Amino acid sequence: MLVKIDTYFDGEFWCARGVNEDIFTQGATYDELLKNIKEAVALHFEDEFKKSKSANDIFTRVSLWNNISKEELIKIL
Repeated sequence: MLVKIDTYFDGEFWCARGVNEDIFTQGATYDELLKNIKEAVALHFEDEFKKSKSANDIFTRVSLWNNISKEELIKIL
């Protein structure tokens, strides 16, 4: 599964929302936003991750455009 995220600056914060998933996050800087996107995606799929037999199961199904690594996903969860 590919998680598509739209990002934009609302005049105060950098914002991100999932195109086909109910995901939203924001950050004061773009770098903070990227960090928050990784966390938001990991949290969104947390239950699915727990049901999976291994981290590889979910990681092969969840791809984030800014190259979140399996190790980063595991740290977040």
